[in-house]
Amino acid sequence: MKPLFIWAGGKNKMLKHYLPIMPEKVETYVEPFFGGGAMFIHIVQNYKPKNLVINDVNKDIIRVYNSIKNNLPEFLEKLDSYCSVFLPMNKEDRKKYYFEVRYEHAYDYEKWSEAEEAATLYFLMKTGFNGIFQVNINTNGRYGTPAGLLNQKDSVYDLSVVKWWHEALQNTQIMSNDWKECLKQIPDVENTFVFLDPPYRSSFTTYGQIFGDDEQERLLKYVKSRNHTLSFLCNRDAGDGWFEERIGNLKIDKFPVTYTAGRRKKTEEGFEAKPATEVLIRNK
Repeated sequence: MKPLFIWAGGKNKMLKHYLPIMPEKVETYVEPFFGGGAMFIHIVQNYKPKNLVINDVNKDIIRVYNSIKNNLPEFLEKLDSYCSVFLPMNKEDRKKYYFEVRYEHAYDYEKWSEAEEAATLYFLMKTGFNGIFQVNINTNGRYGTPAGLLNQKDSVYDLSVVKWWHEALQNTQIMSNDWKECLKQIPDVENTFVFLDPPYRSSFTTYGQIFGDDEQERLLKYVKSRNHTLSFLCNRDAGDGWFEERIGNLKIDKFPVTYTAGRRKKTEEGFEAKPATEVLIRNK
């Protein structure tokens, strides 16, 4: 199975590195910075936990998850209405249509139900520039990502993926709060796994706000405070020793990764993917 949409910083490529240090048993799984949910898929498929809690401060993508969970028929009806117009078009008309729908999502969304608004955003995310969720003034502070390649052939989305998520989310508590509020309700007990994948150091959140070092330190403090709960904290290694200076008795692992979107390196031949190093900090 795969995420509903491509998400910048998603953990699909990192899972193979995490497997040797994953827990043997998970009864409760908590993810306060959810995004695309690659780790969630792995946990659901391999551990079948009794309790699942997902959270993201981005209320728009949480609306997508909630609508797929609770209002799937209405969500699909609206989504298919866009796809039926979009797919027969040539590329030039597709681009024009994308911006028309994006404008409507930005300025005329109050006429829609929650599920219709979510389906509209999902259509835009599936046809927009891969993995980038932008908001800007020109789109009323709402989704403003440019159009993608627009080269879809027979479908815009995979119905089997959407249906899998519908089933998986039935046993999931979905929240849209600050990460600290999400974790307040989670007791420090055995067989609980908290996966923390925040905005990386010096990067921007969805709404253009810096997720600063003070927040990163609060996350480290949380991981250090857990005596029974297994906690993983992901980030990018900036090469300045920042995490090493602050982890204390926590464990740290480093893994090579190649970024193919947003961090490409310009060369004489064009652009190439840029290598980097991911860090994983854990208390066990």
